[in-house]
Amino acid sequence: MSTLESTHAVLPAGTWQLDPVHSRIGFAVKYMVGTFRGSFSPVEATLVVDPDGAAGLTGSARAENVKVQEPNLVAHLLTPDFFDAERSPELRFRSTDVRTEGDRVTVDGELEIKGVTRPVTLAGEVGGQITDPYGRERIGITLGGQIDRTEFGMNWNNPLPSGKSALANEVALEAELYLMKE
Repeated sequence: MSTLESTHAVLPAGTWQLDPVHSRIGFAVKYMVGTFRGSFSPVEATLVVDPDGAAGLTGSARAENVKVQEPNLVAHLLTPDFFDAERSPELRFRSTDVRTEGDRVTVDGELEIKGVTRPVTLAGEVGGQITDPYGRERIGITLGGQIDRTEFGMNWNNPLPSGKSALANEVALEAELYLMKE
């Protein structure tokens, strides 16, 4: 865990579990003339914030839980061309540093896809803390970042008649985390 650098307690102390109903973990990648989007559901995530401000974020998703607009594409995403779900059934994230400045948050961590672990930096915003109508404390965090999919062994592509590749290497990561205090 790392010490938070903050002007105020943006991330309150405690253990926070992901609310899977209201959260979204997704990705977007340029494909031909548009953007191909997908998400994972269900996912797991835990944020632990110590009283001294040290924080850690972990999360995971099963490759087989990838969701896209065309269900027939899921089978291709699960092959070795992409997630290789048979050999590497789980995607994992573990933070190595969490920093805040005002309501902005930066999370450095390690992302594992297909058994390959690479550093990644995610940045975003803490949406604040509330008590919901049922008495549970909640916080919201949005995070985003980019990875190069080829660094994780996802090299599939399809050349266009122009000679350009149909699928970009850069993938945008998107996370909307609604967390509830244990």
